[in-house]
Amino acid sequence: MDVTGARWRKSTKSGNNGGSCVEVADNLPGVVLVRDTKDRDGATLAFAPGAWRGFVAFTRAQH
Repeated sequence: MDVTGARWRKSTKSGNNGGSCVEVADNLPGVVLVRDTKDRDGATLAFAPGAWRGFVAFTRAQH
């Protein structure tokens, strides 16, 4: 999968302390990408947009 056009962003809940954060790229058609900020060249997870929206909705409901 070509991810060169991905625009990565961290959650607004992430601090600037270099801790455990993930970055999300949701600008590519048909896929949402997730990666670890501490290993940006490592594995990237890919989700269908509907699955990602469901995950986000679920996590928001837990708070």
